[in-house]
Amino acid sequence: MHKLGFNFLYPLLMAATIFAGSVEFVIGNLLVQSFQPLTVLILTALVNSRHIFYGITMLKKYSNTGKLKPILIFGMCDESFSLNATLKVPTDLDRSYVYFYITAFNYFSWVAGAGLGGLLGGMINLNLAGLDFVMTALFIVLFTEQLKNA
Repeated sequence: MHKLGFNFLYPLLMAATIFAGSVEFVIGNLLVQSFQPLTVLILTALVNSRHIFYGITMLKKYSNTGKLKPILIFGMCDESFSLNATLKVPTDLDRSYVYFYITAFNYFSWVAGAGLGGLLGGMINLNLAGLDFVMTALFIVLFTEQLKNA
């Protein structure tokens, strides 16, 4: 966002409201072009279509979570899904609050990281060439673990 000319508040506010990492990276580039709402809608739907499968998978686990359910739904991200889907909550703990704390930690650490990245992005110069495989590798590992557990 810094390289695109935005101040640190943009990534901070985007992380707090959008909370979809893949889309947040794309939105920066879309903000510097002429606004095309249909393109943004289709791109967002395609990039985040995996959340449909996350939601279907978590229907049973998130049932009976009461007032926490909207927060759990909003906070559904790759990390929250991976942890909450595979976690065996001990019987002496309230599973709703365990899911909530995991989701809240993921959310607040993402927002804080985006804010720090926006703040420090102009001060730190890193050569990230060759690291584009990281997200692909992460998803392969998560998928493999889910497959083994299922």
